Amino acid sequence: MTQVKYYVQYLFDKCKHLFILLYFIPYLVGFNFIEKNITTHFHVIETPLDRMIPFCEYFVVPYMLWFAYVAWGVTYFALTDKKIHYRLCGFLFTGMTIFLLVSIIYPNGQFLRPVYFAHHNIFTNMCQYIYASDTPTNIFPSIHVYNSIGIHLAIINSDKFKNRKIFCLMSGILATSIILSTMFIKQHSTFDVFTAFVLAYFMNKLCFDGKKITFSAKKIA
Repeated sequence: MTQVKYYVQYLFDKCKHLFILLYFIPYLVGFNFIEKNITTHFHVIETPLDRMIPFCEYFVVPYMLWFAYVAWGVTYFALTDKKIHYRLCGFLFTGMTIFLLVSIIYPNGQFLRPVYFAHHNIFTNMCQYIYASDTPTNIFPSIHVYNSIGIHLAIINSDKFKNRKIFCLMSGILATSIILSTMFIKQHSTFDVFTAFVLAYFMNKLCFDGKKITFSAKKIA
């Protein structure tokens, strides 16, 4: 029995930093609530620049890659780098909580999506699937943009990648393409993107010591 307690305590000590990931449960509950209940009577988010950006279905690819990018980042640092894991979770979860509060206090949405597609291919089909499963409401600040910045910040601030410049560069390119995709497939307004960057700027100072966002690795204290 003593040995069992020892192993239980050992596992707890080794894995207790993972408990913070339980945040995703209340977040998903909250997100699902606002998606189902805040669908009308919202403030329309749009800027003149939005209508100047053409719809481009090919950007749906990096948009979908966001899910793998964020899932990989959260999992990787949870298993390999506790310091960055806590910083990343602080960054992501604070921003995601602010997003939920904004959506409740200031319901918002957009009418930027195309009414119909000029042509059809696998990429427009993917866009159609996204439109059907994700309402055009509760869009700012853009979590797609904000979390992409967060994952890239974690990568370039981790000692694990300080000598892997190519990987950091590829992460920066992917994060940039994801950010652009939100506007080119008309999931977000430029305002959503801008506010995500503003929020990320301040959270970077709090969680990653305000180091400049680059395409190469660097060390934080």
